Amino acid sequence: MTTAQTSVQNLLDFIDNSPSPWHAVASVEAELEKFQFIRLDETEKWQLQAGRRYYVVRDDSSIILFVPGNKPPAESGFRIIGAHTDSPGLRIRPNAAAVNDGIAQLGVEIYGGPILATFTDRDLSLAGRISYTYGDGLLAHKRVRLEKPVLRLPNLAIHMNRKVNEEGLKLHKQNELSPFFAQLTADQLPQSHFLALLEQATGIGSSQILSWDLAVYDTQKGAFWGANQEFYANSQIDNLASCHAGLQALLDTTVLNQTAGTAICAFFDHEEIGSKSHIGADGSFLADILQRISQAVSPEQEDAARALAQSFLVSADMAHAYHPNFPSAYDASHKVFVNQGPVIKSNANRRYSSESISAAHFIHWCEAAEVPYQRYSHRSDLPCGGTIGPMTSARLGIRSVDVGCPMWAMHSIRESAGVQDHEYMIKVLKQFLLS
Repeated sequence: MTTAQTSVQNLLDFIDNSPSPWHAVASVEAELEKFQFIRLDETEKWQLQAGRRYYVVRDDSSIILFVPGNKPPAESGFRIIGAHTDSPGLRIRPNAAAVNDGIAQLGVEIYGGPILATFTDRDLSLAGRISYTYGDGLLAHKRVRLEKPVLRLPNLAIHMNRKVNEEGLKLHKQNELSPFFAQLTADQLPQSHFLALLEQATGIGSSQILSWDLAVYDTQKGAFWGANQEFYANSQIDNLASCHAGLQALLDTTVLNQTAGTAICAFFDHEEIGSKSHIGADGSFLADILQRISQAVSPEQEDAARALAQSFLVSADMAHAYHPNFPSAYDASHKVFVNQGPVIKSNANRRYSSESISAAHFIHWCEAAEVPYQRYSHRSDLPCGGTIGPMTSARLGIRSVDVGCPMWAMHSIRESAGVQDHEYMIKVLKQFLLS
């Protein structure tokens, strides 16, 4: 394998081990343990020590990790890579199971903006977390993953949907999205059958299980493809690829030992639904952690403000690669291509946080890392997506740039991107953390 292919194989393994935001954070934690990172508890007093590395998890699906620099934050600022752990898809309802003509189905809600048609005819399963009771009425929670395919959303045969190839597959969001999970006899209750699956997967008695956060995921593993294996495909590339790139940049030996400013990765849940939560990028999580880092070094309130004034955020989220079958979907002057480098994303209405100075900084880091770069602007007659960049930049009062690797089929259950771009992104993010 080339070094780029090795990086992407590591990424594919990371994604395959992370079928939900709760698993994604656990995958990050597993990597941090190899580098002696210390987990901090927000409910306790912090005593940060020179030469140590730390991380904080909030509600199991958002995580912030940081490496204190050789200079205090008031002198060197924070170098922050922001990304998100969640992906659009289907989530299981509280009263999950129902039976229709002997077929047990699970009720789902749409999370974010997935391409719904891509969920049909796939080998699907469930992952997330459950909350349960134990002992004398105590509460606990636990990650859960059903490894085998237990769900499927079969297509309607073309004989009953003759216009599907001309008009596209259209699924009614309330009536036609419930995946099948069992064939039951008349005396079997679907909810009990569903809870039995969770009991089997977790070892927690079904009578103890109180509630759940469960996502539908595709059990197919990630893979390389293309005549020269120059592309890769998997679920959740948006945005676990950016989380992985940021993590690999931070864990580089040079960054761990030589960075002047405090290096930070902040990976948030709930980006796909607007980030307005206590663990989302529009909440207080990052601001709270930055304030506590500053206070651990200096009690002066002004020093915390000084640190923010010279900080920088790279908001890393995936970008739309040019698709030659659909040329009218792109601005002709802003086509970006896979395997040709990270993309700087710009929008005059600040859907992205990039502006001329922050873009120039990123270009400078690309040049220093010998990484090519591209510029993207969305068509003016199409709605533009958003990122955590603008809200985080506004909340903290720091400069930010929005960047990402180009990809195809964003928000499909099976996305694709270029192998070389992932290594490019790791290199430039490392350069940024060392700046």
